[in-house]
Amino acid sequence: MWREAEKFLLKDKHIAPLVKKWGHCTIKPRLHADYFQGLVGDIIGQQLSGRVADVIEGRLKAKIKGTLTPEKILKLDENELRNCGMAWSKVRAIKDLSLRIMNNELRITDLDTLSDEEVRKQLIQVKGIGPWTADMFLMFKLGRPDIFPVEDLGIKNGFEKVTGKKFDKIKSTKFAEKYWKPHRTVASWYLWRSLENR
Repeated sequence: MWREAEKFLLKDKHIAPLVKKWGHCTIKPRLHADYFQGLVGDIIGQQLSGRVADVIEGRLKAKIKGTLTPEKILKLDENELRNCGMAWSKVRAIKDLSLRIMNNELRITDLDTLSDEEVRKQLIQVKGIGPWTADMFLMFKLGRPDIFPVEDLGIKNGFEKVTGKKFDKIKSTKFAEKYWKPHRTVASWYLWRSLENR
């Protein structure tokens, strides 16, 4: 899926060594997956390690007994969600997301038909969903090819390590646009890889 992007990035002096070292990008978009469950997982995962987030999500699924749906979330009171290990802000975000879907304010099944900017606009209206969560959704659920998640700490650290430049949201975004567009999603994946030891 990302072969064209990898070929393009092999011409870039910063990313080419990472393509050679790490091989093919392994982002597998979950198109037409259950976007609600995906967003709940993204909210839970904000500022947490993957392992901790998985434990909390597992507890929530056990409490709900199966697939997460907006209806089931709205039937739980806030304390029940909180007892799964979530911060209050995440409890409120998941409730708000569920309510917006039930009220048709957020047409979650249509997100894959919208532009990147439209998806961001829709998602950011949900309490507790910011640019980072919207970007993760665009990259990992919708498989959008040209996302550069400037709010991500790993991207900041990877960018500085790989380019030798101080990270600045505006300047670094322009840099990524100049050298890596229209394949910034895959470039970002390699920036994350650059932080791993291998």
